[in-house]
Amino acid sequence: MPLAKALELAQEYDLDLVEVAANARPPVCKLMDYGKFKYESAMKAREARKNQAHTVIKEMKLRPKIDPHDYDTKKGHVVRFLKQGDKVKITIMFRGREQSRPELGYRLLQRLAEDVQDLGFVESNPKQDGRNMIMVLGPHKKKTEAMAEARQAQEARKASAKANPGRSQNPAEAEASAEA
Repeated sequence: MPLAKALELAQEYDLDLVEVAANARPPVCKLMDYGKFKYESAMKAREARKNQAHTVIKEMKLRPKIDPHDYDTKKGHVVRFLKQGDKVKITIMFRGREQSRPELGYRLLQRLAEDVQDLGFVESNPKQDGRNMIMVLGPHKKKTEAMAEARQAQEARKASAKANPGRSQNPAEAEASAEA
């Protein structure tokens, strides 16, 4: 169709003549409301950004002579981070004479890696960096999968709360009320 006729048609229907494929022979044009098209494409881009997951690296600091209870607490934090789909950087800080025994830190990092191997994998092996020893753990599941699981669990909790009004959904509170 000639350009003049296409422009006349666009004016008649109060639309814009937009070139879709400039490199094609002959060039391809489309009649559309360009403002509406721009708005819809911006909304699609915003929705895509909303569903996008940002990679976050959480850090956990330990000492070579850590108490078993403290180790369990720190391990619990690492487990939580990996379940959320975040990477975890574990740093062992050496002070004074501890620096002459890097194998203690290495063994501690290996133990932690074995304890959480079902949730994550060793992304970078332990390496000494001055007074610190660093290891990075990566999650097995992606951040988007973890976010989707968390969203489903939250919706399930809301649904059960609507089904059982007045009952606590917190397991500790439910146990305390059952004992009373």
